[in-house]
Amino acid sequence: MPMRFEDYEQYLSPVFYKQTNLVARSANGCYLTDVNGDRYLDFVQGIAVNVMGHNYPPIVKAIQEQAGRLVNASFNLVNYESTLTLAKNLASVTPEGLTSIFFTNGGAEATDSALKLAMSCTGRSAVIAFMGSFHGRTVGATAITGSNSKYRRHYNPLMGNVYFAPYPSRDLCPAGMNAGERADYCLWELQKLLDYIVDPEDVACIYMEPVLGEGGYVVPDEKFVRGIRKICDDHGILLIFDEIQCGYGRTGKMWASQHFGVVPDIMTVGKAIGGGLPMSAVISTPELMDQWPIGTHGTTFGGNPVAAAAGCVVLEQFRDGSLLNHVNEMGSYLKEQLKLIMKKYPCISDVRGIGLMVAIEFSHEDGSPAPDIWKTVKANMLKRHMLTLNCGVHGNGMRFATPLNVRKEEIDEGLAILSASIEKMYQNAE
Repeated sequence: MPMRFEDYEQYLSPVFYKQTNLVARSANGCYLTDVNGDRYLDFVQGIAVNVMGHNYPPIVKAIQEQAGRLVNASFNLVNYESTLTLAKNLASVTPEGLTSIFFTNGGAEATDSALKLAMSCTGRSAVIAFMGSFHGRTVGATAITGSNSKYRRHYNPLMGNVYFAPYPSRDLCPAGMNAGERADYCLWELQKLLDYIVDPEDVACIYMEPVLGEGGYVVPDEKFVRGIRKICDDHGILLIFDEIQCGYGRTGKMWASQHFGVVPDIMTVGKAIGGGLPMSAVISTPELMDQWPIGTHGTTFGGNPVAAAAGCVVLEQFRDGSLLNHVNEMGSYLKEQLKLIMKKYPCISDVRGIGLMVAIEFSHEDGSPAPDIWKTVKANMLKRHMLTLNCGVHGNGMRFATPLNVRKEEIDEGLAILSASIEKMYQNAE
């Protein structure tokens, strides 16, 4: 008899919310198969983790070969061939000057590490983050996360001296503003924060996602990102970009920052870096990393050789540029088709994103957020064997986190399921 989640649920803490009760057995490319043999189209992919899809053969081979040689010996005791190779290869494709790497195990750990680096180098303790942002669930990462108040519920006081400014998304700005006006408004609000609340000479870093992830897949106007860079330069503040979800080709460029022509002082990466295995990194300049006193930070599992071996294969996929070209081609196609669906179904109020970082938003007729519609559509899609995930503070967005090598036929299959699921919702409402 196939394993049932319900028989094991008592052994797992309920704090870790489960989107489904499926028990997965195997996966390949865009598809995941459960213990009943049912196959699902997976447009979540570990939340943008599997950039080449499930069980990409070259990644699997690299993992198997490295595991057969060495699984772990602690990177502070010995060096690993695969990890040194990954560091060198990664440094060759990072934004200019960011060539010194500290490997960690997950996005939140990278966030806490980057905060410590910034505070250590500047001798300052204040941090400015943005409403709408998501940086993780450890105490430090939660303290600078502003995508939903639920992440902070019952945990205060968290890390102190953290201040929030609005991100230029529609739900955080006055109604009716276009993208440029939202950028101006948010820069104005940030300047007010520096004038009235926290002296810029006390600010260690401004921490931001160049493209908002959990907060709704929002792409800001270029002048907002450039404006943040100027404020940092004017006051000796370090600019940290969280590229954990938006980096590694997701937006059609290797790094989301490249869309804005802005280089951060520190960058965090994760999700895609390890080919499905737990891995992340803090990347900065040698000048800043050299100021971080030896032994004041560390990690037991960071830089794991098996994850690094997979990471080397992931990076290799970007070498000739064809994968990024494919991301832009498929991303444009996806957005075009979603806009056609939006014209047909008024419950979809927005289509946005860049590259294969695309989302739609569900709203009621009066324009109010519609997480209830999302839940109905999600349930209908699951019945049609498609895995999806929402985003945004109200939970009324649906994000598309396909593999970067997704095929047009797979996108069409997902779009057909989405349309049928919305149509079913309307039929049931009649």
